[in-house]
Amino acid sequence: MSDEEAFTPAFRSGTGPGGPLNALIHEDLSGYSVIDLKERIGSLEAEIVRTRTMLDSKQSGRSAAEALFSFKGS
Repeated sequence: MSDEEAFTPAFRSGTGPGGPLNALIHEDLSGYSVIDLKERIGSLEAEIVRTRTMLDSKQSGRSAAEALFSFKGS
């Protein structure tokens, strides 16, 4: 495994070509039933909550690290 492969994230962020978000937002929804669409919305809303929870956790950790290593006023 090359160094580049070792640092490639499992999830390609962003909405660029080939990214999972791009595929998701451009998916043809016309074949879905009303029930399927409601389930999809529920799943996406749950994913938003999960993502926001992780974002909050990472921001809290970063804030704590910045406070710990801050030398302001020294």
